[in-house]
This record gives sequence, structure tokens and C-alpha cells, in this order.
Amino acid sequence: MYEYLTLISGRAHPTLAQEIADYLGIPLGRVALGNFPDGEISFQVNHNIRGRDVFLIQPTGPPVNDNLMELLIMIDACVRASAERITAVIPYFGYARQDRKDAGRVPITSKLVANLIVKAGANRVLTMDLHAAQIQGFFDIPVDHLYAAPILDDYFLSLGMDSDEIVIVSPDEGSIKRALQHVHRLGGRLAIVDKRRSSATETKQANLIGGPLDGKTALIFDDMISTGGSIVGAVQVARRHGARKIYVGATHPVLCGPAPSRLQEAGICEVVVANTLPLRPEQRIPNLRVVSVAPLLGEAIRRIHRNESVSNLFEN
Repeated sequence: MYEYLTLISGRAHPTLAQEIADYLGIPLGRVALGNFPDGEISFQVNHNIRGRDVFLIQPTGPPVNDNLMELLIMIDACVRASAERITAVIPYFGYARQDRKDAGRVPITSKLVANLIVKAGANRVLTMDLHAAQIQGFFDIPVDHLYAAPILDDYFLSLGMDSDEIVIVSPDEGSIKRALQHVHRLGGRLAIVDKRRSSATETKQANLIGGPLDGKTALIFDDMISTGGSIVGAVQVARRHGARKIYVGATHPVLCGPAPSRLQEAGICEVVVANTLPLRPEQRIPNLRVVSVAPLLGEAIRRIHRNESVSNLFEN
């Protein structure tokens, strides 16, 4: 069934890679992956991949530079081993924040990273919930862009919430489209937090548009939680406007610095995240729930390998 399909995992998230392999019912490729004494990455595929359809599973989360460089080295090795097609499976795409020039003398790092992946020899990219959808256009190769929203929504539906009692809250104006998709699946009303960014690390939440939230259950969705400032700010706004219960859903649990303590102390019923990134022990807080995107990624890999439609995953 998968005679010419090879899955290879980097060191960024081997647990997710194994879950994907289990879904497909095939073993992970045998590789030797380590570091030279000076820290340089060493990599070798320990079996024949000539003429094979190779999928390299490597989110480029923290430590971003190490994981990105490791991905590039893996791609190069597969090119030189005569793989027929190489797909970079990047559940979390790092360096996505700078996707345009919003000030003078700044880089567009997401375009730079896209160029590096293409130049290394990748034939296509499979990724999930890009921070900015236009990043797909930075690649000169096909990009399959998956969404974790249906998996997050399935979890919230399993809680048996009354759609008349929920309000879907967008933490900022840029997430309105995402919030509307959750409204379509979960029901309820839409509310938007007016967020103003004062610096690269600080934001200020002011007003709430829409709702009302008084006595309702607020579900706040975002693509990622980094320091937790935006999400916790939205939680505080929702609470000020009378929300009875507050849940948070996000695809990528980056959870830098004070994020775990902020989320634990914010009075959130549950923080529901996908397993696009591995969680360190200090990031695992009592109110954190992790849902797996391995079946979604595995099914997308199966469809790509068979040259079938990936978009039908969401249409159906």
C-alpha cells in the first residue's frame, strides 16, 4: 500500500512523528541523527530511499534555529540520496511573524525561510495554521495548508455545551475570520477584542465588540500561544464583561517564558491546544488539554502520496 512512502523524523517532535507513522501503519525511516563535538548537526539515512516519496516531519519551533537547520540538512541528504519527491512536513512553521515590511530596515524572515527550504531541495510543504496565510505564496513549490480548527471544535462539542450559551471570542481583529469558522461549527455569537500592540512583546486589550458575554461561556481561539499576553488579556476582557466560564483554544503551544504561569493563574477552565509542538515538563499545567493532529497530518500525507485531494479533508 505504501511501498514507496518513507517517513523520516527529525529531533524536533519524534512523538508526533511516531503517532503519524502509527496512523499510516508504517515504520519511521532509520536514520543516524546527532551532533559533532562542535555542535554541528550530522545526519544519515540508513536505508535506500532512491526513487521514494519521502516525508520529513520537523516542526521548526524552539529552539527554532537548530530545528530549521536540521530540516535543511535532512532535505539536502534526501536530495543527494535520489529521493523521487521530498515533502517537508512542518506542523509549526517558525519565523512566521515577520511576513511583511511593517517598518523600515526590517527583514521578511518568513520569505527568507521559505527560500531556504526550496533551495535545499524540498518539492512541497505540508504545514498547519500558518501565522499569516499569505506565507503560502512565499514558496515556489506547492503548499498544503491544514487547519486544526475542526479537531479543536470536536473537543468542545464533546463537552456538550449549549450553542445558545456560548460566545466565540476573537482575541484581535486579525483573527475574526478564524473565529467566524468556529461560530459556523459550534454556533453561538461572535465577539471581538480590540487589541493594540505597544511593542513586539506587549499588547493592550481595551474594548469588546459584539457579544453580549454576561452569564455566557466564552470560547477564545487563536493560532498560537506564545507568551500568553494576548490570550490572557482577552480572558480579562471577557471576565470584565460578565463571562461565566472561559475556555481557550489554540493550535500551537509555543508557551514561552511566563505563558504557563499566566494561563494557570488566569482562571481559565481549560486551555486546549494541538500537539504540533512538544511540551516540556514546565509547560504542562493542570488546566492544559492536548488534542492530537497526528490523524489529520497522517491522512494528508496518505492523500499527497496517492495524489488525492487534501482540501476534501475539510470540505467533507
